[in-house]
Amino acid sequence: MASTAKYVQLARTLPEPLQRFFARWPPASLLQSTTAPAPAPAPASSPQVSPQAQQQQQQQRANPFRCYKHPVTGKWHDPVYSSRRQAQLVQMARAHGVEELLPATNKGTYHRLAHRIEHGLRVKGTGVGQTVKGHIHERHMIAKYGCAQPSPCSCPLPSFFCFFLFPPRCAFP
Repeated sequence: MASTAKYVQLARTLPEPLQRFFARWPPASLLQSTTAPAPAPAPASSPQVSPQAQQQQQQQRANPFRCYKHPVTGKWHDPVYSSRRQAQLVQMARAHGVEELLPATNKGTYHRLAHRIEHGLRVKGTGVGQTVKGHIHERHMIAKYGCAQPSPCSCPLPSFFCFFLFPPRCAFP
């Protein structure tokens, strides 16, 4: 019971959009740990939804951030929350330390870090079979002018950059 009171106290400190989200889509970890969830404070203008209807809705659609296929009609339904609203919810949850209670989304920190680890920092034109940007003469400048003469300056820049800062007098006869 102490943990439930702790969660209720934490929920009251969250911003309004996060409170509404967790009232409509309580985290699975909270639903499994408690048999009777504590009623969340709802605005006076919103209609009351029975817990059975809410539980049935959550069984049909476990993740409101993903689209799902209707079991009867076979039609794909859009996510309840758009990508922009997902990003806003994730930012608010991250700021208040409850991001791990949100359902899985590609806007979350875990997904973004996993994607960066798996794919690395991709730069267009560096893959196999892809052409790099720039004209042919621009790409050959480094080999042509980079090592031709020692750098006239004592800066730590490569000689290619020093070529443009201090061009040699005999480079273009």
